[in-house]
Formats: sequence, structure tokens, C-alpha cells
Amino acid sequence: MKKLTLLFAAVMVFTMHISFAQGTTREYKVVKSIAVEGNTGWDYLTVDIPTQRLFISHGTCVEVLDLKSEKVIAQIPNTTGVHGIACVPSLNKGFISAGRLDSVFVFDLKTLKILEKVATGKNPDAILYDAFSNRIFTFNGRSNSITAIDAKTNAVVGTLPVSGKPEAAVTDGKGKIFCNIEDKSTVVKFDAVSLKIDAEWPLDPGKEPSGLAVDLKNNRLFSACSDSKQIVVMDAVNGKIIATLPMGEGCDGVIFIPEDHSIISANGEGTLTVVHQNGPDDYKVVQTLATRKSARTITYDETTKKIYLPSAEASVENGKRKIAPGSFKILVVSK
Repeated sequence: MKKLTLLFAAVMVFTMHISFAQGTTREYKVVKSIAVEGNTGWDYLTVDIPTQRLFISHGTCVEVLDLKSEKVIAQIPNTTGVHGIACVPSLNKGFISAGRLDSVFVFDLKTLKILEKVATGKNPDAILYDAFSNRIFTFNGRSNSITAIDAKTNAVVGTLPVSGKPEAAVTDGKGKIFCNIEDKSTVVKFDAVSLKIDAEWPLDPGKEPSGLAVDLKNNRLFSACSDSKQIVVMDAVNGKIIATLPMGEGCDGVIFIPEDHSIISANGEGTLTVVHQNGPDDYKVVQTLATRKSARTITYDETTKKIYLPSAEASVENGKRKIAPGSFKILVVSK
């Protein structure tokens, strides 16, 4: 009887071990898509966690999608050339970078009404809120500059020239901002308060970085370099290249999910590249998920553990991109 009990216990431990391993290595999958009206282009999207609303850049407006009902409940219009949206729940404000208007629109997160229009550098693209400095930063693609805005007063407090075209950026939450410089294939590190550059590090062999994510615990940056089709892992302290991982073509966004130790790039070719972080210096591609062609930007809802990707059927006519009517959708990905 004792031997049988021990054998049963061993089997249970083994079974639990296998179950745990399977549970922690479940693959991501596309679980649904949400249709959104309109046939204009798009760029970034972001989740406002407290209200569970998804803000989606969509040509000349921002679509507001309620994630509980999965329906568009409002639009913020006249934001021509919208690129990105930053939400600051503590101030009940949102900030929209309107690239063709060289401006940021400030809006009320509850009413969605525009509060103010703030002039920036030329073609503000990516936008970032830094809680340490309580500032909004826009990364201006045509003026090779970064505009800093006081999130409380909406006043521009400074402009930082950079060496090339700034793309996506992240904050370490301690006063330092990191930004990809797309045409120079570098990462710039600067002080959020003094607006002085601390360092500029090459991403070689990575070329044309677009998306950028950060692992705050281990001080690791993940640059999605679209031209070389690589995710470059960099030490955020000294700029040392830790690893390079292959990814799909046409990436414009990348995220890091700490609880899964996953780095995920959204590739315009119609895939997600999933990299697992085994340790701060150890990375491996573990999945390539088929999504939809043109699904190149990405955001993550840490509350529901869902990933969102905008996409549409696009073609080029006379040198201009055309979106097929009724084809714009938000893909939902989860485990």
C-alpha cells in the first residue's frame, strides 16, 4: 500500500509538472475580429485601462471602441493625420498627435471633447506620457525633433533636436526616455526633465527601427528594426547589443508582456513574431502567428491580457494607398 501511495504521488507530481509546463507555453491565437467603419489609413492605438476603451487612430479621426461591448461608441473628429494617442487618467486627459496639422489635441477622457490644440514640431508621430516628469512627448518626423509638453498646463516646455527621424519611444519611469532614430538606426537616451541627450547608441546590425518596447526589471530595450527584419535587444544602461532575433517583414510595432516574458512584433506581412525571454540575455523565437496582411501596429491590455491589431485590405493606386470599403478591422489576440 505504501509503495502504491508513493507511486500515485509521483504520478500526480509529474502530471502537475506537465500541466504547468503546457499552461505556461500556450501559444497565442487570433480569437476574433471587430469591424470598424471607414476606409482611411491608421497608425497607433492604445487602451485606456480605467475606462476599458480602445483609442484607434483612423485617418482624420480617433475611433473610440468600448472593449466590453466591442462596439465603437464615439469618434474624436478633425485630427487630420492622426498617429498616436496617449492617455493620462490621473488628469482625465488624452493627447492626440495630429501629424498633418503639426499639433497635439488635448481632450477630456470622459466627455471626449477637445480642450486645446498645442503646436509641436513638424509631423508629430509617436506620442508618449512620462509620469516622472508629468510631460507629454511628441516625436516629430519631419523636423527631427522632440516636443515636451506639460501634461497639466498643456504648455510646451521645450524642444529637443535629434540626429534624425524619431520613431517610437519608451520611458524607464525614472526620468529617462529612449527613442528609436529610424533613419540613423540608433537609440537616443535623454533626460525627461533637462531635455539633454545622455547617449546615442547604434543598433547595428539592426536597420530602420520602428517599434520599441522595454523590460523595466532587467533594463532591456527591444527595437523592431523593419529593414533588417530583426528584433534587437539592447542593454538600456550602456547600449550594449545583447541579442538579435529574426522577425517578419513590415513591422511597425512591438510590445513586451512581463508576465509571459514575451516580446511580440506586429509584422505587416501578416504575422506576429513571438520571442520568449528565458533570461535577461537569453531569447528565442517560439511562435510565428498568422494574423492579417497590413496588421503592423499593436497594443496590449494588461487587464484582460488581450492584444489588439488594426488592419484592412489595402492596395496602391497611382502611388497612393487605397483601403477597401468595409475591410477595416481590429484583430484580437490572446492565449
